Amino acid sequence: MAKPTVYNHLNDKANLFRHAMKLAAETALTENLRIVERLTAPDDDLRGALEDVGHRLLRCHCGDRSSALRRLVYAEAPRFPDLLDVMQVSGTSRITEALADRFARLTLGGRLRTPDPVESAEQFFALLTGPVETRSRFGTRSLPDQEPQALARAASDTFLSAFGPSAAPPADARRH
Repeated sequence: MAKPTVYNHLNDKANLFRHAMKLAAETALTENLRIVERLTAPDDDLRGALEDVGHRLLRCHCGDRSSALRRLVYAEAPRFPDLLDVMQVSGTSRITEALADRFARLTLGGRLRTPDPVESAEQFFALLTGPVETRSRFGTRSLPDQEPQALARAASDTFLSAFGPSAAPPADARRH
């Protein structure tokens, strides 16, 4: 495509940059949502299904494209603060919503005990991504192949300890 055609549609480099970032975020989101779909009808091994989904989400999160996208957003956020909203809406929020939907369904089916599926989804996602960000030094260092799997296992174990069907109700629920 010719340069004048691009500028006719997007006006300037800043809008071109925003458009490219939004497209990259939507591409990553599509991949992540396909992974979360795997929790639609997990078999009898819920722990294994959570671990598998967690591992796949971490592989996407640790991938070169996703890491580069996050670093670019961090670097350009002062100049383009609206990018944070784009990334939130096209990324973390949508993944959390999809996880919350799956957790709500699993709760209705008696497979989980999540008084607030959205909060539970946020916590599961944080259990996955928090340690990865720290260990990879915000995506600047590659992790050994087995590390995302181990982190997904630990996140799933912790999540099920809190929200599994035999987990004790959270303190808030016990007071009511």
